[in-house]
Amino acid sequence: MTTAQAPARQAGQFALWTLILAACVANVNLSIANVALPDIGRELGATQVELNMVAVGFTLGLASSVLYLGAIGDHYGRKRLLLIGLALSIPAAALAAWAPSPTVLIAARLIGGVCAGMVYPTTLSIITALYSGRQRAMAIALWSGIGAGASAIGPAIVGWLLTFAWWGAGFAITIPLAVLAFLLCLRLPSKTGDPSPSVDHVGGVLSVIMIATFVGAITFAPTPGAGVVSIILAVISAAAIIAFFLQERRTPEPLFDLHVAKRRTFWVAALAGIIVFGSLMGSMFIGQQFLQNVLDYNSLQAGLGILPAAFAMILLSPVAAILIHRVGSRVTLAIGFVLVGLGFLAMFLWTESSSYAVVGLTYAMLGAGVAIAAAPASRAIMSSVPQQDLGMGSATNDLQRDLGGAIMQSVMGTLLVVRYSRDIAAAFSAAPADEQSQLSDQAITLMTQSFTGAEEAAQSLPSQYSASLVEAARQAFTDGANVAYAAALLAVVAGLVVIVTLYPRKDREIEILAKYAEEDKPVAASAG
Repeated sequence: MTTAQAPARQAGQFALWTLILAACVANVNLSIANVALPDIGRELGATQVELNMVAVGFTLGLASSVLYLGAIGDHYGRKRLLLIGLALSIPAAALAAWAPSPTVLIAARLIGGVCAGMVYPTTLSIITALYSGRQRAMAIALWSGIGAGASAIGPAIVGWLLTFAWWGAGFAITIPLAVLAFLLCLRLPSKTGDPSPSVDHVGGVLSVIMIATFVGAITFAPTPGAGVVSIILAVISAAAIIAFFLQERRTPEPLFDLHVAKRRTFWVAALAGIIVFGSLMGSMFIGQQFLQNVLDYNSLQAGLGILPAAFAMILLSPVAAILIHRVGSRVTLAIGFVLVGLGFLAMFLWTESSSYAVVGLTYAMLGAGVAIAAAPASRAIMSSVPQQDLGMGSATNDLQRDLGGAIMQSVMGTLLVVRYSRDIAAAFSAAPADEQSQLSDQAITLMTQSFTGAEEAAQSLPSQYSASLVEAARQAFTDGANVAYAAALLAVVAGLVVIVTLYPRKDREIEILAKYAEEDKPVAASAG
């Protein structure tokens, strides 16, 4: 390396790690609420519906805004939007940490999600604009792996804080991270690619409506008593989707370029990302409950249980970049999916007597698969879009995480509840009549709805009956979790088939991406 090249390399490294830190502000926020939900319910008197909204509020705000905000960043300035998002995330996190009521907390989480919609896709847009070739592959791999690792580390940090701090401490930890990221981002280059000529505001508003109602419909689908709300949201989402695609077909400067979206390297990679990130969020969602309900871990121990996934994602993200260069995105994606599938197979082996080593090895395998598959998925998406439309690519990349998480958590959670309710009801029906008579109808209803309800019901039974009820609930939960793992494994296998059959091989991928770059040159030139 020459003396002249050294400063440029240092500046590039500074920009990369600054953008990764900014992305981590959003990633940590995705997972920190789940561990604190029991404390929030007790301290704020939140209902189950309110707790559900606290859990999904951040994702809802993020997912519904990323397409629109990505386009705004492309047109008005990516660095400017990044700084605004980081600045606003500070009071949003403070409002969440010290919220006086569930309503205020939900609003703060929604606002925080919108702030993340300014930050998260913008970081990937800037990285893609600043780097090319092998450097871009490595930068995206680090951004993806470390970001996903941060979301897995979040529950462990919050679990530790809750052993001595108040329920809002988990939300407060993002404040110093956001302050540091804001100060460092001030030093980023102002120009990060050619601006887009305009913003499709009609399409932007429709994108917010269709995604918000879609995620809401998925979220409320398994919630007892929320079926009508879920159906209404689904109908609104369907209407908004139709209107959005009609708008994007007729407008000269679309928010979401349907021509680009039809490219195989784009939509196959997006589908792969939905499945792999959904697998991560789904395994954490079910696994956290299994560790606390069946293995009797406390919140800190449950958070530590998934740390191997975080370490694997951080350590193996550079390996993904190397594999992309040597064997191409198709093989790299396939390797990642195989590892994720093996991780779900290992979860079938979890029992009431499983050791931490078994749990840790399982999550390490899942984390390794996510790390290796996430990088080629993100790179393929970003390499398939024109330079002036990087916001569309980065927003799609972000959407695959949020939609994947919402879909997989909802499907896996619903299957878990259905199987658990059936098995615990059958076990209770087979119990002696004198044991059944000890419980009220309300207690029986609560027992069939959740493991926590079964524990509460068991407390009202004599000791000779309570232990058998809790044991039956543990077995019912284990059986329900296995059904959820089977559904996730089926999705992973289906995704693997799509990748192997439809994603191009390495040489063909290089040709296709070069062709897309050539096709997009006139567009970029006219935008300049």
